Amino acid sequence: MSTPSPSIPASAPGARLIRTLGLVAAVSGLLVVLTDRITAPYIAANRRAAVEQAVSRVLPGAVRRADFVLTPDGGLAPASAGTKGQAVYAGYDASGRLVGVAVQGAARGYQDLVRVLFGYSPACHCVVGMTVLQMAETPGLGDRAKSDPAFLANFRALDASLNEKGSALAHAIQTVKHGSKSSPWQIDAMSGATITSKAVGRAIDASAERAVPAIEHHLDLLGGAR
Repeated sequence: MSTPSPSIPASAPGARLIRTLGLVAAVSGLLVVLTDRITAPYIAANRRAAVEQAVSRVLPGAVRRADFVLTPDGGLAPASAGTKGQAVYAGYDASGRLVGVAVQGAARGYQDLVRVLFGYSPACHCVVGMTVLQMAETPGLGDRAKSDPAFLANFRALDASLNEKGSALAHAIQTVKHGSKSSPWQIDAMSGATITSKAVGRAIDASAERAVPAIEHHLDLLGGAR
């Protein structure tokens, strides 16, 4: 007569291992959530500080700023608690005169999103400055968008005027092959970094297409921000 095989107890090593792994996963998840909540305010503060510094770079002469948002209906409103929309930053000189408005934009580059901040001046209906907020482009090639003097010169008077109806840009902002720029709304690409150059151009064009009409239609509101 054969002897019955003994039953495996519930507390076998395999079961204990599963319980241990479950506990480790739960603790790890909790630590991730806590870390995110603790660091989020510091990350937000650093981003605000970075934007403040960038505004002064893209709006020459601005010494003070006021925050607004582009509303979902295409309008412009002062930034306040509960106001939803894309943030834009109006810059003013020492006498309180509006210098221009800084607007963010983003587009896909060679490796990741290229995020930029550009300054628009109603006085010339043009972009008067651009700086890169974030990128992960190839060192020595695409990342020259941050510092290449010839490339940055594109954004000292880049035409962003509106059409006759004031509803959109009269001409799309375009990036062209290095050395072939022929119009004031074109960006001369960096040699060897065409993809990144085009990403910057697309980011500015898409954002300006929405922001510039709102800015031009609400100059009284912007001018009254003293």
